[in-house]
Amino acid sequence: MERTILALKNSRAVATRFDKRAYVFHGTVTVAAIRLRLRT
Repeated sequence: MERTILALKNSRAVATRFDKRAYVFHGTVTVAAIRLRLRT
C-alpha cells in the first residue's frame, strides 16, 4: 500500500494538486492509478 501511494505521489499532477475541485482531483488520482496499474 505504501509503495502505491508513493508511486502516485511521483505523478506531478497528484503531488502538486493543481486541481481546485475535489471531483477533478479524484479523477486525476484515478487516471494516475490506472496508468500505474497498466504499467506494471
